[in-house]
Amino acid sequence: MTRREFAYLALVRRPPNIIFILADDLGWGELGCYGNTFNQTPNLDRLAAEGMRFHNAYSAAPVCSPTRASIMTGQHPARVGITDFLRADDPNHLRPSLPSLPKMLKKAGYRTGLIGKWHLMGDYAKRPGDPKLHGFDEVICSETSYIGPGYYWHPYKHLQGLEARAPNEYLTDRLNQEAVDFIARSTQPFFLYLAHYAPHTRLEGKPDLVAKYKNRPGASQRKNNPVLAAMLESIDDGVGMILRELARRNLDNDTIVIFNSDNGGELNVTTNAHLRSGKSHLYEGGIRVPLIARWPGVIPRGATCATPVVSTDYYATFLDLSKVSVTRTDGRSLAPLLRNPAAKWKARDLYWYYPLEKDHALGGKSSMAIRDARWKLIEFLQTGERQLFDLAGDPSETRDVAARNPAVVRTLAARLARWRKAQPRV
Repeated sequence: MTRREFAYLALVRRPPNIIFILADDLGWGELGCYGNTFNQTPNLDRLAAEGMRFHNAYSAAPVCSPTRASIMTGQHPARVGITDFLRADDPNHLRPSLPSLPKMLKKAGYRTGLIGKWHLMGDYAKRPGDPKLHGFDEVICSETSYIGPGYYWHPYKHLQGLEARAPNEYLTDRLNQEAVDFIARSTQPFFLYLAHYAPHTRLEGKPDLVAKYKNRPGASQRKNNPVLAAMLESIDDGVGMILRELARRNLDNDTIVIFNSDNGGELNVTTNAHLRSGKSHLYEGGIRVPLIARWPGVIPRGATCATPVVSTDYYATFLDLSKVSVTRTDGRSLAPLLRNPAAKWKARDLYWYYPLEKDHALGGKSSMAIRDARWKLIEFLQTGERQLFDLAGDPSETRDVAARNPAVVRTLAARLARWRKAQPRV
């Protein structure tokens, strides 16, 4: 028996702890391990070096609320009925009747905690989709009023009444410390959902870190943004704190750590290069996101995976690892890929549905899309225009090849139409 096989057999007797860290509006190429040479992310780079980095990981939507709904339910945003970000006083919310991820994990004896951003309800006065209704044992530093443009220094306008734990407290630091404390007091398998508010605009980093990056060569307003870099370093510091706490408690081999983003970066503060466009668009820059997974003894060190995956897959993955049967999901367990990035994987289509009454403030248009192993078709709902991209040869989507491939367009458009028709809330 190999060392890895022995480690895995030991782990199957006890479901792993699950730490899911979600950044807000973090583009695909912002981390050092994804090729960025301006931002400094040593702890996330370590996470990738000791685990697996995905090249084709997608969010289920180009904005936050639908993606967060897909993570919590394993269902397409179109099926859940949340297809755009929820605005203040929006009556829409994540329905408590759904079999949410924390509810399902509690069946396996997990202790569940949310630290940070929820944004799965709009009406914070009535709180119809309160996270406590979805199975979280602890809800910590999660917004009690609408988030708005983001507040990063105590007192936080969206966390009324929350007392500071340190002088001149910075919100990302507070969330990082709360995560460490949650791990420290856990005596049973736990699911920790650490959902950072950063680096969502408005951008605001710690002054010393902002000054550090302003002095780095190449600093500018969009590419190599010093404030964005400073905010990311604070997130990265928290990853280091979590890894040290796991090591201190001998929980490394008992814990899978996932790092992800809810959608691509905003084009007014970053570029998402080499991908096209950004948040609010169904081009790659709006929906392709960083994904790193670490689980010593199970996930091979320094591995990369090119298989397309999507945020609906996390639900099936975590329930698979915790041995909870899945009754309904639009995702697929990533467990085979986590153990072997070259594992056989049945080809599938990925879908996006993003209807808008008017263009998004960041330029995104009402649209839907389908991606198979090679091709990606975007259909704009207001005009009927269809754009086709060959992602195998043009991952930056620089050339619309729809006119040259009418048969491919027809085939993908038909599959997309069938999928849309099957969604009960479309």
